[in-house]
Amino acid sequence: MTPRTATLIGLTAILMWSLLSVMTVATGKIPAFQLAGMTFAIGALAGIASWMFRPGAYRALRQPVEVWLVGVMGLFLYHALYFLALRLAPPAEAGLVNYLWPLLIVLFSSLLPGERLAPHHVIGAMLGLAGTVLLLSGNLHFELEQLPQLLGLGAAFVAAFVWAGYSVMSRRFKAVPTDAVVGFCAVTALLATVNHLAVETTVWPETTAQWLAIVALGVGPVGAAFFAWDIGMKRGDIRVLGAASYATPLLSTAFLILAGFAKPSANIAIAAILIAGGGLIAAKDMVWKRGTPSS
Repeated sequence: MTPRTATLIGLTAILMWSLLSVMTVATGKIPAFQLAGMTFAIGALAGIASWMFRPGAYRALRQPVEVWLVGVMGLFLYHALYFLALRLAPPAEAGLVNYLWPLLIVLFSSLLPGERLAPHHVIGAMLGLAGTVLLLSGNLHFELEQLPQLLGLGAAFVAAFVWAGYSVMSRRFKAVPTDAVVGFCAVTALLATVNHLAVETTVWPETTAQWLAIVALGVGPVGAAFFAWDIGMKRGDIRVLGAASYATPLLSTAFLILAGFAKPSANIAIAAILIAGGGLIAAKDMVWKRGTPSS
């Protein structure tokens, strides 16, 4: 697999994650940890089902302890912190803080062996960040003196570092097969279920549409997306993927508008230009130097 192909596969994860908000709304009022447990279980089962066509793929689960720690940290700890942030702080503000992770991925990539952070990567990342801030700035109305909200924002801030750390560290475990993500999803489902039973009241879907939304979440944004992201992080251009991740809140907002859950505005149009332009600048190496392999 070429770096370009791996990067394109990684970009599909960004598209799937952009559907997360709309799909989550469609699931009804299921508690966060319960929803995580159900969807990650579906993601794990989908991965296991694919092993039927690839005998021996289950051997990917035989990994050192540090690989399991990084995998579970990335999937479970990130979602636990993000769900806590959404519980304590207003969603828009929590999302704004959490979407520091694309910028962190671009910057952290310079710490990897053989990687180099060029000026156009930084410029692209900063333009993407500016677009994201503009996209969500209209909802910044929290009161700083409210401790629960500050704790929620702190959780969102830590979550950004957790996901960026997981994504960049995946590159260091390049030899680990992507099939190992099946195990990470299974453990995440188990941990989420334990937390659900400890702190939440079970709420089952009320309609067929809600059940279908849960299955779609498990197969896509909370399933295939993690496998695609793993491939992109390990074999693609990690800096391009980090900058392109700023498209997630933009696309998510667009899907919410199409579904009738949000209204279009000038901020969204300007943010689109900043985010698309930032991603194009950061991807300069891949777009204009087709024959140059990624480091």
